Amino acid sequence: MKVVVFCHSLASCWNHGNAHFLRGVAVELEARGHRVEVWEPRHGWSRTNLLADHGERALGAFREAFPTRSRLYDLDAVDLEPLVDGADLVLVHEWNDPWLVAELGRLRSRGGRFLLLFHDTHHRAVTGPDEMARYDLSGYDGVLAFGAVLRDIYLERGWVERAWAWHEAADVRVFRPLAGEPRLGDLVWIGNWGDGERTEELRDLLLGPARRLCLSGVVHGVRYPPEAIRAVERAGLRYGGWVANHEAPRLFARHRVTVHVPRRPYVEALPGIPTIRPFEALACGIPLVSALWEDAEGLFEEGRDYLRARDAGEMTRLLGEVLADAELARSLAEHGRRTILARHTCGHRVDELLAIASSLGEPARAAA
Repeated sequence: MKVVVFCHSLASCWNHGNAHFLRGVAVELEARGHRVEVWEPRHGWSRTNLLADHGERALGAFREAFPTRSRLYDLDAVDLEPLVDGADLVLVHEWNDPWLVAELGRLRSRGGRFLLLFHDTHHRAVTGPDEMARYDLSGYDGVLAFGAVLRDIYLERGWVERAWAWHEAADVRVFRPLAGEPRLGDLVWIGNWGDGERTEELRDLLLGPARRLCLSGVVHGVRYPPEAIRAVERAGLRYGGWVANHEAPRLFARHRVTVHVPRRPYVEALPGIPTIRPFEALACGIPLVSALWEDAEGLFEEGRDYLRARDAGEMTRLLGEVLADAELARSLAEHGRRTILARHTCGHRVDELLAIASSLGEPARAAA
């Protein structure tokens, strides 16, 4: 089967967590003998910022770490029809230009012999519904939403007739425990400051507990304003800036615990969607303490895969317990990884994707 993917970027994960999962899916499909072509805009903001901050060497590191390559197009000059020639399945991520999304739908409606699926891994359906309504999905066979609550929004608003919950997952070829790494600190946090969506939560649930417990460790991510970097340093942690996502397993192996602080929309309006960071952390076998979120779909087992803190005081207590109790830390790390391997790998998600494609049948029949 030939699969064509249109995404904001595969090569750059600069403030672009969606690249993580798409990389894993592409690699898994290719490992099963499918042909995968990935297209991204030449001047997308993630790629542009990565090149500005770190140069071509950052893209070279991606090419060394992942076998799948992406191809570049210029939005103001692209002819999409040759790009989908011979495709059996076309997957279009939501962080694409509305014109491109609509034009692919028109190609499909005019007799394109490929299945066409829209892939949504963001909270804009809740926080920016007018923005999402600009996407013309009338030519699409359905939507892959990264949680049941988001799937239901698409169906209830009549944006599409078919939608499926298709959670993100860990690429366990990359995200795995690494033995023999030197211990460099207590706490590691990998994530961006959050565009105001979790600023107070990061101060209360990450930096505050680190300061009270006198923890050593590092914070990695981009778009940290100077006052945020100063807050990290006042908490006793080091700010490490951007790190390529495939380097995260090494960072996890060099620290004793990590924290998940979901953005506010996922807590308040999209329960059941943890985003990809917890999947990757658990796959690496590091104990995880999460800020409050509702696992509405039962993806994990609270208390065995991870610990959940209701407030800053409980976060401080739970982090202290994990760091003081080696057996608790070991149990969380082992159980969390077993859950990932049993249910939440990119291999599982490719199984789901192929089952969805099979249920839709041949494109001509689906259109009829």
